[in-house]
Amino acid sequence: MAIPGTAEQSLPAAGTYEIDPVASTVRFDTRAVFGLLPVRGTFTISHGRITVAESPEESSVEVAMDAASFESGNQQRDDHVRSSDYLDVARHPEIVFRSQSLGRSAQDASLQGEMTACGVSQPVLVTINSVACEDRRITADATATIDRYAFGITKAKGMTGRRLKITLEVVANC
Repeated sequence: MAIPGTAEQSLPAAGTYEIDPVASTVRFDTRAVFGLLPVRGTFTISHGRITVAESPEESSVEVAMDAASFESGNQQRDDHVRSSDYLDVARHPEIVFRSQSLGRSAQDASLQGEMTACGVSQPVLVTINSVACEDRRITADATATIDRYAFGITKAKGMTGRRLKITLEVVANC
């Protein structure tokens, strides 16, 4: 896939690539305390796969993150976010993204899909910033913005950021 602003790259070979949870990273950035304080952290990918089709537009991605892996560096906040006030990890242990289509234009590449968090599914657009292929390995960087209210996570309006910027660094092997 060619990514805007870079030299033409070769497409990954068709096939199924398993996402490497250890080599992959999901980071988030948001704001707290009426938007005054930055909050950054991570989630852990538990499993996932990228299926590269002969026709790139028919390719797909499915990935699951461990909701209990929410980590922001503040144990009290992390425990609260894992509670029923926010992620309710006891009832909803995974956050899942499934792509529905791959779009490419001269300006960008993106995955339109559906994310399920706290039992609620909503459309999410993931912008693909770069893709690199080496042998039977794909490395991709992407971003998305998630509105937590869309998933019914509305506790502490104003005190807790509404939107999270998600940055993905995914490594998958065939």
